[in-house]
Amino acid sequence: MNAERILLRSLPALLVGLMGLNTARGAETLPPLGEAEVPRTFEEMWGEFDPRAEPLDVEVLHQWEEEGVAMQVLRYRVGIFKGRTAMMAAIYGHPVEAEDLPGLVQIHGGGQYADHRAVLANAKRGYATIAISWAGRISAPDYRVTPKEVKLFWEGKVDDPAYRLTTDWGALDAYHAPSRYGRDAFGNLPAPADWVLDPAPSPRNSSWFLCTMAARRALTFLEQQPEVNSDLLGVYGHSMGGKLTVLTAGADHRVRAAAPSCGGISDRYNRDPLHRESVGDAPSLQSIACPTIFLSPANDFHGHINDLIAATAELGDNPWRVTCSPHMAHKDLPEHEVATLLWFDEHLRGVFTWPATPVTAVHLDGGDRVPVLSVAPDASRPILAVDVYYTQQGIEGGDAGLRENRINRFWHHAAVEEKDGTWAAELPLSATDKSLWVYANVLYALDDPVSGAGYYHASFTADSFVVSSLLRIISPAQLQAAGQRATLQPELVIETFEKDWEKEWFTETPGDWTRKTHKVYHPLWSAPEGARLVLEVRAGQANKLVVGIDQRAVEVDLVGGSEWQQVILTPADFTDAAGAEMIGWEGIKELRLGARESLKGKDNSGEEITRALGASWQGGPPEFRNLRWLAE
Repeated sequence: MNAERILLRSLPALLVGLMGLNTARGAETLPPLGEAEVPRTFEEMWGEFDPRAEPLDVEVLHQWEEEGVAMQVLRYRVGIFKGRTAMMAAIYGHPVEAEDLPGLVQIHGGGQYADHRAVLANAKRGYATIAISWAGRISAPDYRVTPKEVKLFWEGKVDDPAYRLTTDWGALDAYHAPSRYGRDAFGNLPAPADWVLDPAPSPRNSSWFLCTMAARRALTFLEQQPEVNSDLLGVYGHSMGGKLTVLTAGADHRVRAAAPSCGGISDRYNRDPLHRESVGDAPSLQSIACPTIFLSPANDFHGHINDLIAATAELGDNPWRVTCSPHMAHKDLPEHEVATLLWFDEHLRGVFTWPATPVTAVHLDGGDRVPVLSVAPDASRPILAVDVYYTQQGIEGGDAGLRENRINRFWHHAAVEEKDGTWAAELPLSATDKSLWVYANVLYALDDPVSGAGYYHASFTADSFVVSSLLRIISPAQLQAAGQRATLQPELVIETFEKDWEKEWFTETPGDWTRKTHKVYHPLWSAPEGARLVLEVRAGQANKLVVGIDQRAVEVDLVGGSEWQQVILTPADFTDAAGAEMIGWEGIKELRLGARESLKGKDNSGEEITRALGASWQGGPPEFRNLRWLAE
């Protein structure tokens, strides 16, 4: 057994033995407060906390060098609460023998891990990064902590070969997926309990507060590293990490640039006023004092694209940008993911300049009585494309019941015409009693490809990037007062696969021909009663085509060759993971075309099951035409 392994196996027992001595190491970081003393606002919540006041007590658990990058798994002290020390596990890395580096705090999302790939990718671009593991999970070479190892840590099973030191919230609980005591303290302020800080309803009992405190201590860690320039600190994260990014940037003005993805526009509607006024999005956004970019896929369930209007206004005079991929939910493509890297390149390294947000206007005064969006993009960089997307399926509000609409609403792609540096697009309506939501994406070329680690830490390379306009919302009253008319009518043809058809479909795997669309969720393409779904396909070789609808799919044998093959499907052809047939077309939301797919579900006994369909695709991509409903 090597020396490092001996150290790792002996440390837990030593730490357990020292737990009773924690109070001797220092005073309580935040003494518990009674009901009359608990903070009621964002400012009061942070008023007593100094992220620099206590020692970090850094413990290096594992270290290695990779591709010229010095890497460590470590823990640092968050604070002392109820007589016990809370320690945050993290992965830290920087280029070997580098100095004066900008520093980044990377914050994972719910169910995710602190992952060495993000740290490594950033280091190769000239950044020092600490990826904090607020949920206790870690992914690093020879140091992996899954939920299984987190549980071993909770139970103190130091003699188990799989045991690993990880995040220790001490007397508190800010773990997630799962939480330690079976209570999620993120969605709502928890009631007083043994595992929360204050013995009264308090924002300091929220896991959002505790995780933000840990992120602020990570900023202190970066400040103390000799290779880091303490004046050049940024923070970013995805999903719950996106919200924590906004909370951290709002609470700590050492942050000089922030890049929340799918977050920070996710927690505006909590029913508890104390939650809204302390750990809700609005007070954090109003307190931010740094440039901020929002990565907000248009169909995300966690980040609401319509709330970008309020969020950017709350940032005041701070520079901001948004990048919004159409159709996507909680995932993105390289031209959007790269925005985080470019944002830090500008505001921390000074090696990039972002184009301005495109200027848009909706015109309701045309003779055709059809709305028109004009787009005036910044032409300081080469423009590759201007795309306009609009929907009449947008519903405002944060009710959990609206999630289905947020992830499935269909965005029309409008054809644009350019004249003298301004692009214009007509927006044909299907109704005048529904709001019109519209925004523009401007695709710019990069001078050189940029590589990094994306939302879920997988590597990507982008040769372009997208700057989006803010969403514009036109109410039914405005449409009707301006005499706008509905010109789109229901039709049986769902897709012709001509011109820019792919703009109304999407993929999560660039370079793959597989596509998805939410067109079938729109009333314009509702299936008539008793209809069959028809598609014509041509593939050079014999293959299996998988057609999916929501949680069901069907496998179609393609004969291959130069002839078009007609595929006719009924609802009963589509089955779920357990083989149950679809009853009818009513309520369908997403249609998929692909080579293979895995359906997940439960069998009759409640056991998790997975069913694989399709196979590796042979030859070139298939061709499609005439996707339509065939009425009886």
